Amino acid sequence: MKYLFLFFLIFNFSYLNGQSKSFNVEWSEDKQLVSSGKSFLIPNAENFNENFIIDQEFKLVNQWDESNIINEKSVKVFDIKYSDFDISFYPALSNIPIKNKVEINLKTSKSRNKTYSFLEFSPIVKINNNYKRIESFSLKYSFDSTKSISAIQPQNSVMASGSWYQFFIDQTGVYKIDKSFLNQLGINTNSLDPRKIRIFGHGGEMLSMRNEENFMLDPIENAIKIIGEEDGVFDNEDYIIFFAKGPDNYNVESNTNLNLYEDKISYFISIGSTDGSRVESFIEPNEPADLIIDNYTNYQFHEIDEYNIAQIGRRWFGDRFDFDSNKTFSFTFDNLIVTEPIDFNIYAAATSEVSTSMSININGSNASTMYFGSIGDPILASGANYNSEIYSNSSNINISLSYNNSGNPASTAYLDYISLEATCDLIYSGEQLIFYNNNINSQPSVVEYQIGGNQNLFKVWDVSDTSSISEVMNLNENNFSFKSNFSSENKFIAFSESNLLTPTIESNPFIENQNIKQTIFVDIEGNLSVPDYVIIARQDMLLQAERLAQINREKNNLIVKVIDLEKIYNEFGSGNQDISAIRNFIKYIYHNQNNGNNLKYLCLFGDASFDYKQRIPNNTNIIPSWLSLNSFSLSSSFISDDFYGMMDPDEGTMSNSDKLDIAVGRILADNTQRAVVLVDKIESYYSAESFGDWRNKIIVISDDVDEPWENIIQSTSNEIADLISENKPFINTKKILIDAYEQQTSSGGERYPEVNSEILNGIKQGALVINYFGHGGEDGIARERIFDKINAAAVKNPNRLNCFVSVTCEFTKFDNPNRETAGEFLYWNENGGAIALVTTTRQIFVSVGVEFNITLEQYLFSFGSDNYQSIAESLRLTKNDPAISSTNQRRLVFFIGDPAMKLAIPEKQIRISKINDLEVNNFQQPIKGLDLVNVKGQVFDQNGQFLENYSGILTATVYDKNISRTTLANDNTTDANGNLILLDFEILGEVLFRGKSSVDNGEFQFSFVVPKDVGMEIDNGKFSFYSNDISNNLDKSGYNTSIQIGGINEDAEEDNIGPEIQIFLNDESFVSGGITNERPNLIVKLSDDNGINTSSGVGHDIVATIDSDDINSIILNNYYEADVDDYKNGTVSYQLDNLQPGLHTLKIKAWDVYNNSSISEIDFMVFDENEKLVLDKVLNYPNPFIDFTEFWFNHNSSSLLDVKIEIFTISGRLVKTIIGNTNFSGNSNFSREFTWDGRDDFGDKVAKGVYVYRLSVRSELTNKQTSKIEKLVIL
Repeated sequence: MKYLFLFFLIFNFSYLNGQSKSFNVEWSEDKQLVSSGKSFLIPNAENFNENFIIDQEFKLVNQWDESNIINEKSVKVFDIKYSDFDISFYPALSNIPIKNKVEINLKTSKSRNKTYSFLEFSPIVKINNNYKRIESFSLKYSFDSTKSISAIQPQNSVMASGSWYQFFIDQTGVYKIDKSFLNQLGINTNSLDPRKIRIFGHGGEMLSMRNEENFMLDPIENAIKIIGEEDGVFDNEDYIIFFAKGPDNYNVESNTNLNLYEDKISYFISIGSTDGSRVESFIEPNEPADLIIDNYTNYQFHEIDEYNIAQIGRRWFGDRFDFDSNKTFSFTFDNLIVTEPIDFNIYAAATSEVSTSMSININGSNASTMYFGSIGDPILASGANYNSEIYSNSSNINISLSYNNSGNPASTAYLDYISLEATCDLIYSGEQLIFYNNNINSQPSVVEYQIGGNQNLFKVWDVSDTSSISEVMNLNENNFSFKSNFSSENKFIAFSESNLLTPTIESNPFIENQNIKQTIFVDIEGNLSVPDYVIIARQDMLLQAERLAQINREKNNLIVKVIDLEKIYNEFGSGNQDISAIRNFIKYIYHNQNNGNNLKYLCLFGDASFDYKQRIPNNTNIIPSWLSLNSFSLSSSFISDDFYGMMDPDEGTMSNSDKLDIAVGRILADNTQRAVVLVDKIESYYSAESFGDWRNKIIVISDDVDEPWENIIQSTSNEIADLISENKPFINTKKILIDAYEQQTSSGGERYPEVNSEILNGIKQGALVINYFGHGGEDGIARERIFDKINAAAVKNPNRLNCFVSVTCEFTKFDNPNRETAGEFLYWNENGGAIALVTTTRQIFVSVGVEFNITLEQYLFSFGSDNYQSIAESLRLTKNDPAISSTNQRRLVFFIGDPAMKLAIPEKQIRISKINDLEVNNFQQPIKGLDLVNVKGQVFDQNGQFLENYSGILTATVYDKNISRTTLANDNTTDANGNLILLDFEILGEVLFRGKSSVDNGEFQFSFVVPKDVGMEIDNGKFSFYSNDISNNLDKSGYNTSIQIGGINEDAEEDNIGPEIQIFLNDESFVSGGITNERPNLIVKLSDDNGINTSSGVGHDIVATIDSDDINSIILNNYYEADVDDYKNGTVSYQLDNLQPGLHTLKIKAWDVYNNSSISEIDFMVFDENEKLVLDKVLNYPNPFIDFTEFWFNHNSSSLLDVKIEIFTISGRLVKTIIGNTNFSGNSNFSREFTWDGRDDFGDKVAKGVYVYRLSVRSELTNKQTSKIEKLVIL
């Protein structure tokens, strides 16, 4: 890992509270950043980390601990030293805007209770048209002792009382609500006192993404006017007038004129006991006017959000230029002042493999041309814009755009928006007129507005503050004029009551009372109960979210609150979808005086999408996520839930200095059925059925080396595995470095079939964590397709669920609902897959992946401690770590799953006490091949205290010495010196024994015979232990690596007899020739006086061969386990996959530890699940019988069967009917659970003789049925 250090720091206290630091930039060998096969060469500084964003920025970053808050306004840069810089050597920097002056930012960055100083600057500048590189600089700054975060006081919501009703508006203006509208809302107007009517809503302006100190905590009451309310009765002629803000407001943060989240804006009507806020009379100042204002700023735009070009980011586009390459857009500015400039802006984008352009023509004159660059991975579109001041002699302005596709018919351009801001005479012409002034450069104290037009037909409201609207009274009959104190925020609307707008109603306008600002801090009995963990869910998923909450209350002792998403929108967004409303709710909890640093986890219970609205089919925008404004790059246009976890002032813009305070996770449920499955999996993770020694295992997978730089991938994976083994030696690490396996060439390209099998088998056997590092994508991992969508969806590993870590490109790009990814399939897998994902949604630089992987493992496995964090908390700490926090690409890494879930790491410790009755510390000789070894041990708590009350089952695995291996350089890739790139690495030794032992009162013992195939050299092996006490829901682990293994016992007893083998499918009632399904569970019972060999000696494996296909034989060593307290007998359990319907043979060959072999073989029939239901081998046993017989039969159903057995006399009289169901708990296709005692339906003994019975079966799943008739005899 590269840690950051500050070099040459000089402190200067020559001024009060002043600080001074100097920095040398230690430039070294250039760095090559690689993502998805593309490389980018950038300068490299040893003592800084870099943040490189393709075509956007290149900055150097440093971070250090700091206890004080920096006054950012006090930061001064001085003593800058430069050197010449040849930018031509760095094509990656050519498209980045290079400034002509140094921009160095130093600020405070906070994460929970930790404070950092965060330094970021652009090291390349352009001075006098020459590029320079910064070599050193100094900073002066001071601390701000007054800056602190004030605790938020708990408060009640206005929605806690009264009757609430929701309605909608779609444009800005003055609206009218009459009695009929109120009745449609469900309000009883007959007894309504209009003075109690109140309207709430903040309008269609999106909430700030930046954390603001004063943010909206509740719906804002709007001042309204009710005609006729004075009598306290809402008469038929009475009506409400109010001003509302629509979704059409320019937003700087998102550079859009349209609300990202809503096309219709929510408002509330409340009826209660409090008088509502009303429009007051405007009070004019007495002072004379400093300025006469008889014009206004007229802003118009054309913007349609129809296309998200790359299906990433939050920018949407409208008009499309393809075959129709010319379009004209017309604007009319009544009473335009032609001598004033018009602020003109146009934004567009194009997708083309060649450079293209778009010409701009204004009223017949060429204005400019926008140029679009060619695209290529990872850039999927190219943007351009034109901003200028223009003039027009006409009130009608026509903007004509012509797209030149450079001869490439596949090229397409898209218009984002056109906007014009002009100055017009202030004349009312009959329509609603909003007027304000952006073009006043002076600072007048008092101004006078003069409005032309028909003076008697309109009113003017001051709508600068919708909670305090006032009506201007016209006292001058000749013209409409009034004086006002001037502010740049002044905004007025002139309107006539003849052209008022009408709101709309959707279904179910009534809103239940709610008060989540209070209920979040109390339990059901009203006592203070501050949450550790908040789950946000849509209403239809609240039941499953509550199940998840209860799991965490019981298993993790957390205080968990589940909140309805709609209630958050109501209280914090006035009923409108807005990601900042969700964040502000979390911030309200986090900074509340009740919190006390309790809140640590946030779960977003639902899927997300790049489409906040419902513009695309099959949309999954359930709990929205933050999307970047950059919407063209697969490496820097990202989706991130980090937005919801950053609580400090000015955070939320997702700048590099923003730090996570809360661990955030997301349950990727797109419907209630999937929500049930995902919570079922979480519940199963804590269940007794999930206990097992798989919790001692991890798997590390690396890509191969196709290019020289890719050696870092496999070496990093190897380093990760070794770091975990070194720091947590009780964990058994399996390395799948795919370049160590033989590559095969197929019609589809290079493949690693053995690797695919290793991965699938590893998942089936179970592993705590599976970490893949290398190339990847939406369809799977590695170019050689070693694990793909099909594998992810089909693999079965119930109760052995892994956390899948894949810091690779786009493995879980879940925000595109119409392209499901391998990561999603793995997480959604109903029969196994992953319990959680630490995964990427976009392309990531390999260098970032290296640092991220190594840093993550330190937190995930809690190096140096036994205090384990949750997986999401480990990710939070990783993202805040100095090694990672410099790059915005850390936002690409997501946690999918329950954020409070910890890895199911067993507690330590299990120890060996004696070997062959010698104290383990005194046992010096090596254990040899064919030795009978007796091991005794004890179980202790984490503090080393013997657990005399601990009882359970121990699983012991004995490994031979580590094995040294070398990769194969399958692609013959060489380094700069022409040498083949090879990696030497070590893996765990072969398994010499795996079996179970009883643990009674904290003690255990087991015996085994060391296989003859043990390695002859003598060195330390490994004893690995796992134990579970299911009654106390407690599992333990341990290890010993001090015992030497090697050599052969020449005096061992002779054994020339191979093991006994019994083969079954699905359960032990199976007989050769039976019928089974397409995925039966293979059960092999093995027995030998000295035990079974699993050490993988040459040709000495447990091997299953189907239909004599030796090439595709299955090695079963890892699936064998000796019986409890019995090393001589054991069982192989392995699920066969995708067997073809028809007759098959299965051969098992096994070896004992003396290398004696045996072979056993069975025949079986695989039924076609699409074919008809089949009964076979129907009989009763015994037959003849006296007072007891069983009915036996085979069937080909993979589901439960309804069974009816009817017994008749020879003459056809029915004497007995037996009804029941097959017992499918063992997944068996053989049934023997139906019996008869020889009595009829009335309980009387039937006569001796011959009878006929009909056995009928029906599949509950397919409704298929069949029957067979046989005879029986009663003696």
